[in-house]
Amino acid sequence: MFYLTEQFFSIQGEGKYAGTPSYFLRTGGCNLSCPGFGAKYQREGVDMLGCDTYFAVDSCFSSQWEKVEDAEELIDHLSEQFDAIGYLPHMVITGGEPLLYYKDAVFYRVISWLVEQGILITFETNGTVEIDFDAYPAYQETVFSLSIKLSNSGELLHKRIKPQAIEQMVRYGKESFFKFTINKQLVETTALKEITTITQPFDHPTIYCMPVGESRETIWYNDQAVFAFCMRHNFNYSDRLHIRVFDTTQGV
Repeated sequence: MFYLTEQFFSIQGEGKYAGTPSYFLRTGGCNLSCPGFGAKYQREGVDMLGCDTYFAVDSCFSSQWEKVEDAEELIDHLSEQFDAIGYLPHMVITGGEPLLYYKDAVFYRVISWLVEQGILITFETNGTVEIDFDAYPAYQETVFSLSIKLSNSGELLHKRIKPQAIEQMVRYGKESFFKFTINKQLVETTALKEITTITQPFDHPTIYCMPVGESRETIWYNDQAVFAFCMRHNFNYSDRLHIRVFDTTQGV
């Protein structure tokens, strides 16, 4: 059994596959909260800070999440959705942290079915979950968008950086790339050092940097600094197209 907060057909807004028509499954639950990203919401009347998908992270929203207990039911639904779309779209499994469910039998059955269909699958992950790729080989056929959290996330180093988990995803995944969410302040201080420390163990890592922002306003505040940072250090710039267009991260 696992939880979904939403599913929808849209355009991938971030990273290597930005601009690609994609079907999204967003899972509920995360092992990080990232208050440093500054997205404001309320929990039982108390003002809270979190990431831009706080509604899929904080368990206070769990009553709104869908419990998925039958893999075949979800597979039938996805088949109907793909028929309506008219082709097999890129599949994005995001969250929250979707790989918290990687051992779950229902979750793994859905992923295995998607792999069997020849669908390109990208996991958007914080890179903290160690996957047993031998026991769960379907994950070897998927792409890992490694959104490793830096100090601006507000999370402690030992919680947000798991070198063994990162190394395994890079080694065993079909493809992987790094996607760092940074702001103007981090650009001016430790961004380069942090990114270099995380990526230096890997040969020719593909690195994307994108601006912090749960809204157009916060992206506008950070985007030029991140843009210049990428030019200066030969990194790829990733915009956040869904927020540019819709001014939100939910359902788009």
